[in-house]
Amino acid sequence: MSNYHIKHLEEYYQIYRKSVRNPENFWEEVAEEHFEWRKRWDKVLDWDFTKPEIKWFQGAKLNITENCIDRHLHIRGNKTAILFEPNDPKEEAQHITYRQLHEKVCRFANVLREKGIGKGDRVIIYLPMIPELAFAVLACARIGAIHSVVFAGFSSTALSTRINDCGAKMVLTSDGSFRGSKTIDLKGIVDEALKSCKSVEKVLVAKRINSDIHMEEGRDEWLQPLLDVAYSDCSAEVMDAEDPLFILYTSGSTGRPKGMLHTTGGYMVYTAYTFKNVFQYREEDIYWCTADIGWITGHSYIVYGPLANGATTVMFEGVPSYPDFGRFWEVVEKHKINQFYTAPTAIRALAKENLGFVNTYDLSSLKVLGTVGEPINEEAWHWYNDHVGEKKCPIVDTWWQTETGGILISPIPFSTPTKPTYATLPMPGVQPALMDENGEEIKGNPADGRLCIKFPWPSMARSIWGDHQRYKDTYFSAYGNKYFTGDGALRDEVGYYRITGRVDDVIIVSGHNLGTAPIEDAINEHPAVAESAIVGFPHDIKGNALYGYVILKETGETRVKDNLRKEINQVITEHIGPIAKLDKIQFVPGLPKTRSGKIMRRILRKIASKDTSNLGDTSTLLNPEVVEDIMQEAL
Repeated sequence: MSNYHIKHLEEYYQIYRKSVRNPENFWEEVAEEHFEWRKRWDKVLDWDFTKPEIKWFQGAKLNITENCIDRHLHIRGNKTAILFEPNDPKEEAQHITYRQLHEKVCRFANVLREKGIGKGDRVIIYLPMIPELAFAVLACARIGAIHSVVFAGFSSTALSTRINDCGAKMVLTSDGSFRGSKTIDLKGIVDEALKSCKSVEKVLVAKRINSDIHMEEGRDEWLQPLLDVAYSDCSAEVMDAEDPLFILYTSGSTGRPKGMLHTTGGYMVYTAYTFKNVFQYREEDIYWCTADIGWITGHSYIVYGPLANGATTVMFEGVPSYPDFGRFWEVVEKHKINQFYTAPTAIRALAKENLGFVNTYDLSSLKVLGTVGEPINEEAWHWYNDHVGEKKCPIVDTWWQTETGGILISPIPFSTPTKPTYATLPMPGVQPALMDENGEEIKGNPADGRLCIKFPWPSMARSIWGDHQRYKDTYFSAYGNKYFTGDGALRDEVGYYRITGRVDDVIIVSGHNLGTAPIEDAINEHPAVAESAIVGFPHDIKGNALYGYVILKETGETRVKDNLRKEINQVITEHIGPIAKLDKIQFVPGLPKTRSGKIMRRILRKIASKDTSNLGDTSTLLNPEVVEDIMQEAL
């Protein structure tokens, strides 16, 4: 029985039992049978969560792009690898075959080499969802450079923070991007960011919106002329399985973002394996994940996972609402999409619109539906199931994180009976545990606790770039010898998992992890603000929205409060990006604090959610009277 393709529930349980009884043997078999290695490993796994140190396929040599591109050329050279669907439906889609992809990646890799980029150098990629973004990622991997994609919706401040943190030598960007009916000046944002970055030597600029932009002499060059004259073949750098592949930044609950470091061999094996099984991909299928490559979902399930399986993967530049709310379904019909993977936020937004936007299109090609980014609520699950999948497409509600590299808990379509709001069962090789307040594992079902993983899996992040101590403190210090996910979860009678949300100061808004600390730091930069606290509250579309409690320096602040609200959101936009703007801002006389000075966010969350029937004991607060004041003025 092959470990690679799970076809029914009984087989899942057999494979799962085998994978946890002897994980090394399990992953060795998967790695041996389905990938090309320049040199085999000396040891499958070496790990110690107390340090924490994790090494998979030690001593193995490979290049991930040979597995994602070169090995397909002989049998799939003329198959579409990347299907690019532009923002404007009137612009023609591009079908990029594996052979064309090979040539484009090789040319790009040669340009990078010629401009002084080599193995281990960091390259920041700040590009819209255009084919050049995928080529850039793969070109870096081809020559052993470490790519760090920054979502092209982040502000110049957020971008410069990331450039400086990893010491990038080069930035790849474009003149601008299309987003629905708007254009965004990406090059202007890069120029602003680079005013405070010393390490960047070169900026290569792709043309997308044909705008007039400033080009800094000696630093900035147009990308296309360089690609046109570059050699169309490029030998792949031989990498160690544990060599870094990419750094991807995720919001920290305190201060600066965390650069999660992912390595090469284990990441390749795990993303390819989970892609194949979670989406039940078959050779002729057309697969579409609507995410941006700026997030981990795009890395693992638009680029690396699908291409390692020789799949056709769709890259979508647009938004679900442009030119109207039928855009997703128009693309499904047009390209006969078989697997569709999107975020609950998008589903909720589309569910609010007229059903005619869905019913107009033929969605009969769909076989599997997926959700990612946050737990999906029951109402959205049923709408998706009834109207998009027409009750015949299983929904894979996938749970995972930037840190995990790949999907850890998910139904297997046509094998795992689904249950709305439940991510269901762990993937083979993944060993979850629920922990109680005393740090003890909760055995038996049902159970409710904090979600940890007790054994390494191949695609887990190996460190935080430049700060291994922070990696240890964040993920391995709360529960002895276990990876702590930061999420709460419950397990039902049959062992299905349901993720109940973050237990730290990170709020998931529209599928984006937003740390409260950086937002509060930004607000506190406003000259009128003394202190602030951010909490999440339920939102029909976003899942959670942000509620800000703000103390002003002068209670008799004469400026109009609404102006102040706009200014505060403007500060947040400049420091982090528009995704972190507050939906509600309440000006308060004080914040409820413990005697040690800690803000009692639990109370603030309840007030923001209009759930004030039981605030618990407030008498131990330093200033219990402030709670009544905040409740009376609540928005």
